[in-house]
Amino acid sequence: MFRRLRREWRRGQSADPRLHSPLISEARRESLAFAIAGCAYMLRHQKNTRIMLVASATVTALGAWLEIDWRDWAMLALANGLVWFGEFINAAIEATVNLSAPQIHPLARLAKDVAAAAVLLAALVAALVGMLILLPPLLDRLA
Repeated sequence: MFRRLRREWRRGQSADPRLHSPLISEARRESLAFAIAGCAYMLRHQKNTRIMLVASATVTALGAWLEIDWRDWAMLALANGLVWFGEFINAAIEATVNLSAPQIHPLARLAKDVAAAAVLLAALVAALVGMLILLPPLLDRLA
């Protein structure tokens, strides 16, 4: 079905709404399966992702314990999502660079270093957001 859909899309003939339904589209199911496989890969094979999972769970538990408001939850979720997004993109860049340049080229190293720096920057911003949101109520609760 996916091949037929792709062929029809290329020809501009895919007008059948059943082929595009989010509930029954084979292409959407396959895309979701690929995305889940990517998440599973990251959790299984990337040590930093498992560390991030523990950190995310800790921040979530702390936010629940401190009973922060919905705006603070939104900011924490955004900061947390930024770090996760960065880590996934970093892994994709590293895999692509490793595939296209198996020998260490200075530009390949640069691409990997810059991608890692982006994750570090996102993590630092998320830590700052977390401290700004969680530290005042935590100090109030502990005092």
